[in-house]
Amino acid sequence: MRTDHGLPVVRLGLIGAGRIGTMHAANIARNVPGAELAAVADTRPEAARQLAARYDAAPVTVDELLKDPELDGVVITSLAISHSELIIRAAEAGKAVWCEKPASLTLAELDRAIAATDRAAVPFQVGFNRRFAKDFAAARRTIEDGGIGTPQLMRSVTRDPGRPGGLRHAAHVPQWTIFRETLIHDFDILLWLNPGARPVEVFTTADALVAPEYKEAGLIDTAVVVIRFDNGAIATAEANFSSYYGYDVRGEVFGSEGMVVAGQLAGSALAHYNAGGVHQQTLRSDEEMFHEAYVQELADFADVVRTNGVPPVTGQEARAALQVALAAMASYEEHRPVQIM
Repeated sequence: MRTDHGLPVVRLGLIGAGRIGTMHAANIARNVPGAELAAVADTRPEAARQLAARYDAAPVTVDELLKDPELDGVVITSLAISHSELIIRAAEAGKAVWCEKPASLTLAELDRAIAATDRAAVPFQVGFNRRFAKDFAAARRTIEDGGIGTPQLMRSVTRDPGRPGGLRHAAHVPQWTIFRETLIHDFDILLWLNPGARPVEVFTTADALVAPEYKEAGLIDTAVVVIRFDNGAIATAEANFSSYYGYDVRGEVFGSEGMVVAGQLAGSALAHYNAGGVHQQTLRSDEEMFHEAYVQELADFADVVRTNGVPPVTGQEARAALQVALAAMASYEEHRPVQIM
């Protein structure tokens, strides 16, 4: 077996050559020790060919990728609607599975995917990247060590720059994006930063304030979700798609004995003071803010594949975040608090 940086090489196949897949492909090929991007598949053959060519990988079909006996794992970065089917197929092919969030669009789909990975006894990791950011990870350790006492108030913020998705007309609007694809990060991090606690009630207020012309097609671009936990903590998760000042992601946990805050907006510590005020360069994308975290989550997955170990983000943890997202959607539709059983 070949080694890289003293590690056995893990050969990975990527399914999905869109924006996020392109970023993950670069990290696997260039930044993850002991990992090799061996194959790329996409429903658009030309997209797969172009991305594969950058890293001397093989452009293949999904069927060819899953049947390749030389591949150790599959990284799924396709559209969310295809995730559960691809997880099941990869597991049945005996491949370790890493999947972008949301791992599925419904709990029933995700339960089938989890069951498939359990039957095949293959690792299954989900891409909640904030857990791998150093400041969020340090916040979790501080909470686990009792550094803030009992969590009482929690907050997670996601504000994306610009109008939603560069959408040109309503037919392209992905329904419920803000809950299942944006706020799901906030739901996961709030659950993770309140270890041992369980969410019991969700209430949502939301609207289309950025692009009201898309509301009838299902796009909600501004939302606040209140989550009550069984340990008494009250959390808020908020998201908006018009943060023109930069990509803004923050987390805060206030407890009986202190507080932790994670997240950054400034691209550096430099602040420029002049007659016009105080100026700082801000981060403009998730790829800028979470570059190290994106690399680390795949490095950890490669280690899991080598050792057949327990993934740092499991299918059951992804299920818990999805359950909150679906409750938030129901609360918005029904204008009432929704209980989580």
